[in-house]
Amino acid sequence: MKPNISITKVETSKVDALNFNNIPLGTTFTDHMFICDYENGEWINPRIIPMGLIPTHPAAMALHYGQAIFEGMKAYKDTEGAPMLFRPEENAKRLNKSADRMGMPHIPEDLFVEGLKELVGLEHNWIPPTDGSALYLRPFMYADEPFIGMRAATHYKFIIMASPAGPFFSKRIKLWAEKQFIRAAQGGTGEAKAAGNYAAAIRPTELAKAKGYDQVLWLDAAEHKYIQEVGTMNIFFKINGEFITPELDGSVLHGITRASVIEMLRAMNFNVTERKITIDEIKTASENGTLEEAFGTGTAVGIAYIQEIGLEGETIYVSDESPIGLEVNDTLNAIKTGKLDDQFNWMTKVEKELA
Repeated sequence: MKPNISITKVETSKVDALNFNNIPLGTTFTDHMFICDYENGEWINPRIIPMGLIPTHPAAMALHYGQAIFEGMKAYKDTEGAPMLFRPEENAKRLNKSADRMGMPHIPEDLFVEGLKELVGLEHNWIPPTDGSALYLRPFMYADEPFIGMRAATHYKFIIMASPAGPFFSKRIKLWAEKQFIRAAQGGTGEAKAAGNYAAAIRPTELAKAKGYDQVLWLDAAEHKYIQEVGTMNIFFKINGEFITPELDGSVLHGITRASVIEMLRAMNFNVTERKITIDEIKTASENGTLEEAFGTGTAVGIAYIQEIGLEGETIYVSDESPIGLEVNDTLNAIKTGKLDDQFNWMTKVEKELA
């Protein structure tokens, strides 16, 4: 049964005041947001209301014990102007996987997807028309029960908000291979999209940027040699004609773009291997000329081409060109915007709210 979502609209939209050619990153939000409450073991009162502040008790458990998870995704417009979502069901599944790890309740997948569709349909005019831009969507869940004590909360909020965004990366990126700080350890929360994972990454990322790098290349916690992720992305290396990406071992996020790119590369007749890969293997491949290209994949970011990797006292040169990465990126963008047939059935069309 389709969820019954109530809608309260703003009287006047702010969209006409937005300069789509100059969108401030992460500070501009659409007119509305979707909210649902978890009480007494069930999700109740799904609604779309005007974007605004949310009353929060100082003892809200998310503030003290970190029960907070989120997703990142985008809405696009096809060639006929219809809003499109990229594999929203997979985001719903991943949010629930994160919820499992963090001791939080599942959100029904149909409620997650219908909430997205209703919100995007209402806010379709906020989707930027320029290539490389999209409407960024942030579904998230947090514990808002006021309680000081170490246990799972009994009251949560699930919210979806939206923000128009331009391209995340406009140039090839440089990575810093981090050997002091770690992102995730075996048995930790690495495969969950938990807020605390990103808080722990802020300081190391600032230090990497101070050295002249764009993102951190995360290595394993035990030996600091096995590659995990890049900043907010999964990573692929093309070595001697084969694509290699770190395996999902509990410390690596199950990237939706990652899975899609694996499927796409195999459809292009490339060998793709998911396995452990060390920073020393990448260094050796660079030195002997078999490291052909590398790129990062993020559900919201898309494809980011990697130019080099920095280590203490040396630099691993990757490539100034990413021919396959560029082809994959162009194909993904063409599918997302309806310029190419969606042979993978990844896109979900959204009905525009016309009232």
